[in-house]
Amino acid sequence: MVEALGRVLAIAGSDSGGGAGVQADIKTITALGGYAATAITAITVQNTLGVSEVFPIPPRIVRAQAEAVLGDIGADAIKLGMLGTAEMIEAVAEVLDGAPGVPAVIDPVMRAKGGGALLEPRALDAVRGLLIPRAALLTPNAPEAAALTGLEVETTDDLRRAGEALLSAGAAAVLMKGGHLPGERVTDVLMTPDGETTFEGPRVETRHTHGTGCTLASACATGLAQGLPLDRAAARAFAYVAEAIARAPGLGDGHGPLDHAWPMRGR
Repeated sequence: MVEALGRVLAIAGSDSGGGAGVQADIKTITALGGYAATAITAITVQNTLGVSEVFPIPPRIVRAQAEAVLGDIGADAIKLGMLGTAEMIEAVAEVLDGAPGVPAVIDPVMRAKGGGALLEPRALDAVRGLLIPRAALLTPNAPEAAALTGLEVETTDDLRRAGEALLSAGAAAVLMKGGHLPGERVTDVLMTPDGETTFEGPRVETRHTHGTGCTLASACATGLAQGLPLDRAAARAFAYVAEAIARAPGLGDGHGPLDHAWPMRGR
């Protein structure tokens, strides 16, 4: 029963507005039938208008949270979100090394939807050296892919070139997200050393897209935790996020949250 449920440990920051971070992780994992546990990396003061303050949790406490979960409940997948500093990345890399065989879905969170920085510049090298080689799946958007690779990412072909660079850097697979690229349709590209799969859908013109990256990564992690092949886990995640955007409840005056719970109410 536990294996079918899918246990996901989300290591990420807390969003007081509930649209992103561990709140989005918990909602997504639960909506897709998994079991969510967490290790909180930071407490953010934010709403749909942006992030005003960040209070980081000491890395040793984050590692202790994760190890407490892994040593008792266990995990079938680990999802990483906001880490913030090189020291935090080092601590989390040790957590991953202590959980061999558990796939890590890594969302390289760098900025909040409202523009606030969530990763210090000097931590980029730690992401490249410590996280990318440990990623079963890396899920960068176009700006994150550009920052990680130093390549220009303005088209879907640019996404592919950046994806190849990230695979060469050690990621087992990458899901290159095209939501930041212009166009009437959104194309994400799942890439592995064996080939690629594309996921495409119409762009929903809305300001309610807060937490899409967290949500997609958590949905992918839940699928892997439940034993789905990577391409099926990514396809389900893409469809889940698209519907969650389309059903967004319209909360707040800025970048509003998605409707994470829509599968529980049915179509």
